[in-house]
Amino acid sequence: MFRTRFAPSPTGHLHVGGARTAILNWLLARHHGGSFVLRIEDTDRERNVPGAEAALLDDLRWLGLDWDEGPDTGGPHAPYRQSERSSLYRDAAGRLLRGGHAYWCTCPPTGQDETAQGRRRCGCADRDPAEVAPPGAALRFRVPDQAEVVVDDVIRGTVRFPVSDIEDFVLLRSDGLPTYNFAAAVDDAEMRITHVVRGVDHLNNTPKQVLVYHALGRALPVFAHIPLILGPDRQKLSKRHGATSVAEHRRQGYLPEALFNYLSLLSWSSPSGEEKLPRERLAAEVELDRVGASDAVFDRDKLRWLSSRYVQEMPPGQLARALAPFVDRERFPVADEEMPAVAAALRERISVLADADGQLEHFFGPDTPEAREARERVLADGEARRVLAAVRARLAALPEWEEAAIKSAIAEGGRDAGAKGRALFLPVRLALTGEEHGPDLPGVALVQGRARVLAALPEIGGEGA
Repeated sequence: MFRTRFAPSPTGHLHVGGARTAILNWLLARHHGGSFVLRIEDTDRERNVPGAEAALLDDLRWLGLDWDEGPDTGGPHAPYRQSERSSLYRDAAGRLLRGGHAYWCTCPPTGQDETAQGRRRCGCADRDPAEVAPPGAALRFRVPDQAEVVVDDVIRGTVRFPVSDIEDFVLLRSDGLPTYNFAAAVDDAEMRITHVVRGVDHLNNTPKQVLVYHALGRALPVFAHIPLILGPDRQKLSKRHGATSVAEHRRQGYLPEALFNYLSLLSWSSPSGEEKLPRERLAAEVELDRVGASDAVFDRDKLRWLSSRYVQEMPPGQLARALAPFVDRERFPVADEEMPAVAAALRERISVLADADGQLEHFFGPDTPEAREARERVLADGEARRVLAAVRARLAALPEWEEAAIKSAIAEGGRDAGAKGRALFLPVRLALTGEEHGPDLPGVALVQGRARVLAALPEIGGEGA
């Protein structure tokens, strides 16, 4: 069975590069009818950040990624955790030790000598494999005397690593915890991972893991090291390029479907050439042989464009619910039942949900001295008040507060007052927003809501009429 995995460390927020790796592994597993495994690599206690795992799982679920299995003790929705698999690493270490592939070393990292082969090896390598681990000893892998380690990579081709560049690396630290390369190789073997798909920055770790596989007598998985994600300046993506984590994109109001779609197509493309594809199409079309070796550039403009497409196609009720947390209710007093009207008005105007407040300002008008003065001035003008009162009367009589009905009511109020064109629309706009220009008036009235609009317009016969 085709089996992939995503193996993050709980050391911080989920980076978009990590999310892209998780998505690609998930898509490949779904494409081949296989399994997607989530494994938390948390044995480096000093680097683990409290709360990071929970945030990571939340981000993965937000992206719509589910994993197919978990430890018996945690249920199917719990990931595997390396911190809970220590007996597995001890057993594997014992097999390597008994087979002569490892030795206990009490030397500090700088205490090893260069051998004729150029590898760092000390006198500890001559210890009896049956010897009990001395206090404070680390278990080192005995790198075999061979010319090179060959890694066959689906994306990179055949990559050769001279053994002279590989030291006798640590398998178990002196505190008994496994190192990354050892635990990753043991886990991938025991979990029967068939395809290790990860970033190219892990390529240099691969020869050590291959050596562990060989020493344990396990068949190698297929390796595929995908390109890095770079900023527009072709430097490694970092904070200076803007948001780099999934959490930051969530806070900015990107829809999960849009971010999933965009990250899916970094480094590979659909045969159709289309950019907006549902995950079912992505899973159907993904293939490792379509992944290129060139680094991918994170194009934020393209992501915003793709996000705008998803916003425009969201069902009205769903968009209204998604927008609600992003609207500043103190600045824009929109009730929950009025959110569908807001969603309808903003659908074509925003790329991400966090754009809502910036656009709503055009519908409500800015809260500035200039805007307040403009409202007061138009309400003090006798002719303008007569027009506004006529429009108000028509609006107040509407059985339903709908954009088409509002448009007709404004026109009818203008006819009642003998006003049209600028003489009709400017007073209404100034009274509602304090600005001379902005969105169509029916949309403004729809978003502001019946109560706010009627309160802003004078009644017939009212003061100053």
